[in-house]
Amino acid sequence: MTPSITIAGLGAGDINQLPLGIYRLLLTAGKAFARTLDHPVIHGLQQEGIRFESLDYMYEKHDQFEAVYEEIAAFLTEKAEEHGHIIYTVPGHPIVAEKTVQLLLEQKQAGALDVTIAGGHSFLDDLFASVGADPIEGFQFLDGTALKKEDLNIFQHIVIAQVYDAFVASDVKLTLMDKYPDDYPVTIVTAAGSANEQIKQLPLYELDRQVTLNNLTSLYVPPVQKEEDTYKEFSVLRQIIATLRGPDGCPWDREQTHQSLKKYLIEEAYELLEAIDREDDDHMVEELGDVLLQVMLHAQIGEDEGMFSIEDVIQSISRKMIRRHPHVFGDATAENAEAVVSNWQKIKSEEKGGAPSFRLDEVAKGQPAVLRAYELQKKAAKSGFDWDDAAGAMEKVMEEWQEFLDEVKNEDSSKQLDEFGDILFALINVARFYDIHPEEALAKVNEKFYRRFNHVEKRVKESGRPFEDFSLDELDAFWDEAKKLGL
Repeated sequence: MTPSITIAGLGAGDINQLPLGIYRLLLTAGKAFARTLDHPVIHGLQQEGIRFESLDYMYEKHDQFEAVYEEIAAFLTEKAEEHGHIIYTVPGHPIVAEKTVQLLLEQKQAGALDVTIAGGHSFLDDLFASVGADPIEGFQFLDGTALKKEDLNIFQHIVIAQVYDAFVASDVKLTLMDKYPDDYPVTIVTAAGSANEQIKQLPLYELDRQVTLNNLTSLYVPPVQKEEDTYKEFSVLRQIIATLRGPDGCPWDREQTHQSLKKYLIEEAYELLEAIDREDDDHMVEELGDVLLQVMLHAQIGEDEGMFSIEDVIQSISRKMIRRHPHVFGDATAENAEAVVSNWQKIKSEEKGGAPSFRLDEVAKGQPAVLRAYELQKKAAKSGFDWDDAAGAMEKVMEEWQEFLDEVKNEDSSKQLDEFGDILFALINVARFYDIHPEEALAKVNEKFYRRFNHVEKRVKESGRPFEDFSLDELDAFWDEAKKLGL
């Protein structure tokens, strides 16, 4: 005969809220296993002669709740096999926020255990009545011990259960602060609907301060009402872009096409690089936003034309990241960064159906010239078309420089352009041998020039004389000052 367990819910409040059927079940049995004795109903039932075997001690044995719940489920299964049938009590309703019950139901599905849910009174009805919220507007019921900011929908009512001590409350507070203002009003509800009900509204930042929490405590977070409090949400950004592109939106945004926006994406990318070079976090936030704006505009144009949407973009990159990181999301191994790059290139080649008709066709033609030169050289080098060492690349620079000087003497502007291009290409080759990214190096020197020339201009303005009055030697002296100042 299959061992069996009847699971009874004790409700969320006092004994007056306990369903009559549960009361009679426990009275007839005379004994039950209790996940916890920390519940107001237990004391009243004990006075009526019902004995409870507490499992509270298991919480002291483990650092992780998951391990506690697994031990409880295993223990109850063992007792059911020993006695044939047992009764197990939990706070609230057995199906609401009870991991041990879910584990026991898995045993039932496997055919190892017969599980009966005897019901119980859920605290949710009483909680919504206590805070005056209508769940038909949409709500989320979340576990405070495993709360993630990605789970939060700030436009709905949120009930967070198992906020039973200051440690959990602190974690919940920090997670909510990623989505809500620090002073956002939240409500702590304890023993909802019972004679011992306690309701306290407080700002979010005080959630783990001077508040009594216990096993019957839940947190209620109301939907966000102020528009400015919604600006962190991706869905809000998407709606803003859709509105700008809509019939009543901005004339400039409505006129944009993929082609017309190309230059702006390049500009914003370079402004982001500048913020990175300056190590300016606030500026980086702004410029990353500008880059994201370009992505959103392209995606909205794609959606307006019925070709693709931002979801398609996200799905594409999510699939690619998982596919190209089998050492993270699969069974492959990669001991170092070089192995990761090798695997990446191999997978990329397989995705494209093998090698292209020409190897260099893999390098995008739309890149800025310095970046494209660097990538072309890298691609050619992987095929063995490369100098043995940096010395050969340096000799090529000198050779190209002499050829340029020859054309300067010949006063052939067309060939001067070609030869100067050869010099730049050869210099990029040298940079590659020393793991110097030419774009990064040039951006850094541009910034250095910007700082030092600003110092020169500052010194000129301090003199009260115009630039034209200064000789090159005098201006160069100001430049040397900037160097000595570390600019």
